[in-house]
Amino acid sequence: MDLMDRLNEDLKIALKAKDKKRLTVIRSIKSSLQNESIKVNRELEEEEALLVLNREWKKRNESLHEFERANREDLTKEIEEELKILSEYMPKQLSEEDLDIIVKDTIQKVGASSKSDIGAVMSAVMPKVQGQADGKKVNQLVQKHLT
Repeated sequence: MDLMDRLNEDLKIALKAKDKKRLTVIRSIKSSLQNESIKVNRELEEEEALLVLNREWKKRNESLHEFERANREDLTKEIEEELKILSEYMPKQLSEEDLDIIVKDTIQKVGASSKSDIGAVMSAVMPKVQGQADGKKVNQLVQKHLT
């Protein structure tokens, strides 16, 4: 079952259950996916859909951090609930150890040896871990291993 089919099924279930929070999040995800599809003028491939999901995740995560800094517990709780629902549609995240192995392997394959090679390593790693790891975390690991 592809992502849109799953979202449509979950939307029906949420409608029947009158789960307003889940409805809002699913509709938001579907809207973002449809907008991206219109933008590229075709149906999205699974990788492209994952990029959109990742973008939605990042937006909510940034909002969460801002609300935490502003001590807005009411909004923090709301965003945490949205992230929990959104995480159901995200691919399984790589563990720190798995990500570390991928970064080390890529550094070796690229032949990187200094910080000036970070760009080459990042451009080789990111397609491998797309949607499964945060770019910041990947960048930190690459810098750590190239120092």
